[in-house]
Parts: sequence; structure tokens; C-alpha cells
Amino acid sequence: LNNSGIAVTARAATMAEADWDRVLDTNLKGAFLVSQAAVPLLREARGAIINIASILGLGVLKGVSAYAASKAGLIQLTRAMALELARDEVRVNAIAPGYIATEINGEFFETDAGRRVIAGIPLRRLGETRDLDGALLLLAGPAGAFMTGSIIVVDGGHKLAMG
Repeated sequence: LNNSGIAVTARAATMAEADWDRVLDTNLKGAFLVSQAAVPLLREARGAIINIASILGLGVLKGVSAYAASKAGLIQLTRAMALELARDEVRVNAIAPGYIATEINGEFFETDAGRRVIAGIPLRRLGETRDLDGALLLLAGPAGAFMTGSIIVVDGGHKLAMG
């Protein structure tokens, strides 16, 4: 399971190169290196790689260009590795969550701006970490044995509302 992610809120035209690099190194390169290191063991076990992407890898919002680019790259890496590793019976899939309530973002979602974000989610609530359990169990277990290169969106309908 590759689940790391950082974001820097800045517009692309003014983002510092060091911030861009930090986001891409963490969100995309990190997942690549961990996956690459795990492949020999996964080949033996006929295992699975599950990447945690984001709905921002499928659509964009202002101010998160590096994050969106890194998660879009992770989705494409998922698909490329799925194709490359299929003959070795290693499945590679991703989950693209929407906004999930965590300790990191709790204060933001208590602000007016945060409440506006929640109001834009069709289910009118943030996701909880347990909302990812079904997709994780599907992709990791025997029920997902014929799935590779799949991207499962778990976002309360938010991507639909984004366009």
C-alpha cells in the first residue's frame, strides 16, 4: 500500500521549485521507489500494489498544481505498472479518495472555506478513513483477483460535482 501525500498550496506560476520537487518526490517518486523495491517479493507471492491517488489526479482545483500533477502521475504509474507486471501475476491498482477527515485537515474543515468544500460534496460530508476499507479489501483480496490497472473513486460524489 502506497499511502503518502503532501500538498503545497500555491499557484503554478508562483510556486517555488523546491516545493514542486518536494511534492512530486513524496507523492510520485516515493510510490515508484517503494513499488519497485516490492516487486521481487510480490512476484513470488502473486501480490498486489495499491496506490492511494486522489480525485485531484482526475480533475483539478486552483492552487494545488503540484499535488494534482503528482496524483495524476501516480494514476498513470499505476496503469503502466499494471500492464508491465500483469504477466507476473502482480496486480497494480489505485484508490482515488476525495476529502477524508484526518487530524491534519480537521482545523481547515471547521472554517467557512472548509464548510463550503463540504457543501460541494454531494453526500454533504467528509469521508472517514473507514470509508476506504471496502475498496482496500477488494483490491487486496481474492474478490479483486481479476482487477489490475483499475482506479476506484471513493469521494462521496465529489468528482461528479467538480465536472
